[in-house]
Amino acid sequence: MHVADPAQLSAISHYSQDPRATSVPLAWANRFPITSGTAEEVIARRPTLVLAGPHVAPQTISALQRLNIRLVKLPVPDSIAASKTQIIEVSRLTGHADRGAALNARIDAAIAQSRATRATRHADALILQSGGLTPGPGTLADELLTLAGFRNAARRLTTKPWDVPTLEAIATAPPPLLLTDPTTADRRLNHPVLRSLPRAPFPSRLLQCGGPNIIPALAALKAARA
Repeated sequence: MHVADPAQLSAISHYSQDPRATSVPLAWANRFPITSGTAEEVIARRPTLVLAGPHVAPQTISALQRLNIRLVKLPVPDSIAASKTQIIEVSRLTGHADRGAALNARIDAAIAQSRATRATRHADALILQSGGLTPGPGTLADELLTLAGFRNAARRLTTKPWDVPTLEAIATAPPPLLLTDPTTADRRLNHPVLRSLPRAPFPSRLLQCGGPNIIPALAALKAARA
């Protein structure tokens, strides 16, 4: 959406119009048709190129391949470098390599600003999403936290890239700051063990797809660090 012309987008994922899952502003996503990813829906739109994430059903992938519809599978990037590589790939596929380069330049500028303004002493922070899901080591979120001057408190709780630490584990060594989505109504996040901890807003959508969201994610982390 950030590098293609609007007319090039025959449809986008239905997740883009779900407030809990979208990685772009809803007002923008609502301008486009959506697909739930079934083979029938995709084929009906007669696309010349399909960009598929890791959660597309195998049946859909097989059907598109049988019909020789050009298909490019895109993993969820787990680092800034992977995000920038994917931006270049998608921008070239859509015929707008210059837009990809410009977007990556903006990401580089945001990274440079974050490095220049971060505190010399890192503070612990824990990102908690709906259901208690937290990004651990080896994730894009972990890298962004470090860039913004934080230590990822999840590293004390898990060695997995994504995990759901127990409330007991969090209570044993409570982080000085929780980063949560203020729009999420989640019973776990409102548990007394967590309710007493300082919080700063960090919208979940900023972690959905990486790429362009690196820029607002760093801005949100900078605000939380202030």
